[in-house]
This record gives sequence, structure tokens and C-alpha cells, in this order.
Amino acid sequence: MSAQEMSFWDHLEELRWMLFRVIIALAVFAIAAFCFMPFIFDEIIMAPTKTGFFLYAYMCKLSGKLPFLPDFCDNNFSVDMINFDLTAQFFRHLSTSGWVALILICPYILFEFWRFISPALYEHEKKSIRWVFLFGSIMFFIGCLIGYSIIFPMTLRFLYNYSLSDVIRNELSLNSYMDNFLTLILIMGLVFEMPLISWLLSQIGVLKKSFFKKYRRHAILLLLIAAAIITPTGDPFTLSLVFLPLYGLYEMSILLVKSDPEETVEF
Repeated sequence: MSAQEMSFWDHLEELRWMLFRVIIALAVFAIAAFCFMPFIFDEIIMAPTKTGFFLYAYMCKLSGKLPFLPDFCDNNFSVDMINFDLTAQFFRHLSTSGWVALILICPYILFEFWRFISPALYEHEKKSIRWVFLFGSIMFFIGCLIGYSIIFPMTLRFLYNYSLSDVIRNELSLNSYMDNFLTLILIMGLVFEMPLISWLLSQIGVLKKSFFKKYRRHAILLLLIAAAIITPTGDPFTLSLVFLPLYGLYEMSILLVKSDPEETVEF
């Protein structure tokens, strides 16, 4: 049955089965993540709290050449983590398993979404969208990787070492650490979907190249503010580590969106 012949209830049935398959995949991966969570938590999630984290060795070499960077050569850096709530560790075990599963099945979710909308597309549209969704999956994981390996560790190192007064000793709660960890990584993953979202909005006629070109200066200012919010360290190096990828995504979005009908090539 073609997309044109399907009734509203047929579409609703397809949507129901799509959601069912996604939920089953999420449950399977969540159970697997739950079983391996002690290893995932110690070796991956808690890795930025240890001096042996790979980023710190590179930043130690850079801090000797760039005087405005914090000292990353301190081998005594450690995070004292505590837990106040009796049930927090168990529920964090459950919730983190779900978040890990959600991140891992993101490509499958995009595939299911593609399979749901593909019957309504022409053949040439199917070919282009197939590659766009693959591109979106790769970009999401790149964003998550940057958030995990660069943004979160540098934010953690700065905020944990920040002291308002010498009489205050920092002790980090499990919930605070996990909330910031998941938030920063997911934000970076979603931010890297900017080109995909721009392309989709372009396909339905909402965005054109002229919009991005007209508001480029405004976008640069907003991206600088966003980078400053994501990385509160204050040094220009860390700020540029976030701003440059964000601006690169903005320029990539310009390449992917449609040109205005009346737009002509300027020489």
C-alpha cells in the first residue's frame, strides 16, 4: 500500500509499531548497559575525575606554552564524591543505563523515523535523505565525543578547583556530577545536529541561505555567548574550543540549506 493510499489509521498503526520497536531496542540496550554499568561508570563516566584522563596530559603540555590556561599538571587532582540519598546510587544505576541506551540507539531511532516518512517521498528525495540521516547520526556522536573528552572535563576541572573562600572545601555529590555530565554531553550531541535540522527546515521551506547570511553577525555573537555559558572557565583557549566547532556547524548549515529562488551567483 502506497503512502497516498494509506488512511489516517494506517499511518497511526505504522507510528505505533515504530514506537514499539524503538522502545524494545531501548529496553534491550538499557538492560545490557545495566549489566555492564560498574565498568562503564568506573572506566568511562568517572574517568574525568582521575589525573590519568588522557585530556589532562595534553593540556599539561599546552599550559606550559599558554600562560592563561589553568594548571593541568597537578597530579594531586582528585574529586571527592559523596552521596546523601540512600536510594540515589540504585536509581542512578537505573537512569544512567537508560541514558546510555538512548545515546547508543540514536542512529536506530533516526533509521525508524526515516522508514516511517520514506513512503511519502519521491525516489530522488529518498536517496538524499538517507545520507542526511546517516550524516546526522555521525554528527551526534561527534558532538557527544567532544562533550565527553573536552568540554565536560575542562568544566569539571575549573569548577571543582574554583574556591570562593579558603574555608570552603569542595565535595561533589553524585547527583550533581551525573546531572552535569549527562547535560553537557547531550547538549553537545544535539548542537551538532544543527546542520541536519537546518536541512530539514530548508526542505519544508522554512529556512533559506539568505537567512543565515543576513544574520551571520548576530549568530557569531549568540554562539560566543552560548560557548561562554557551556564553558565557564573564562580563558580564551577553552572558549575557542567550543566556539569554533559551533561556528563551523553554522557555516556547514549554510552549505546544506536551499538557495533562495531569486538568489544569483555573485562574482
